[in-house]
Amino acid sequence: PSKEGLYQHYRAIAEVSPLPVVLYNVPGRTGVNLEAETTLRIARDCQNVVAVKEASGKLEQIHNIIANAPAGFEVLSGDDGLTLDIIRDGGVGVISVFGNAYPKEMVALVRAMQEGRVSDARNLHDKLNELFQLIFVDGNPSGIKALLNIHGRVENVLRLPLVPACDDTYSDLQQAITAL
Repeated sequence: PSKEGLYQHYRAIAEVSPLPVVLYNVPGRTGVNLEAETTLRIARDCQNVVAVKEASGKLEQIHNIIANAPAGFEVLSGDDGLTLDIIRDGGVGVISVFGNAYPKEMVALVRAMQEGRVSDARNLHDKLNELFQLIFVDGNPSGIKALLNIHGRVENVLRLPLVPACDDTYSDLQQAITAL
């Protein structure tokens, strides 16, 4: 859809939603980027649109949204590996994939950033970064399902057209957990 199509879509949702609305920008899944200009227009025009989960991977775009957002509009990282940078720039947290397997670690990373303990957050990020990357090698949710399976929490079963992480990725995840 065009910028105008995206705007009209979210405006229509906001007009009928009895609940606050969080925009979800994940071009890797949708094939289209919700650009800063459109996000900000929606945030200004739709009072119950309260946040965006930003997974575009475009830090300049994300910074633009943070810098120009109306009061009360929040930016959440939608990319575990960029959470530190997004919070540093004024984002408020993360809607995390990795946190499904390691919730305490993700909470610790976010809290450290929110409390200004950047060195602690960076150290934790550096420890987790290999896993952040590995869970997306074969796509989402294949990697996180594999990680949760290694921990004995879920069966490693997906519905087609999704398939489990390949053997090499599964092995790499096991090695990264051991190293962690």
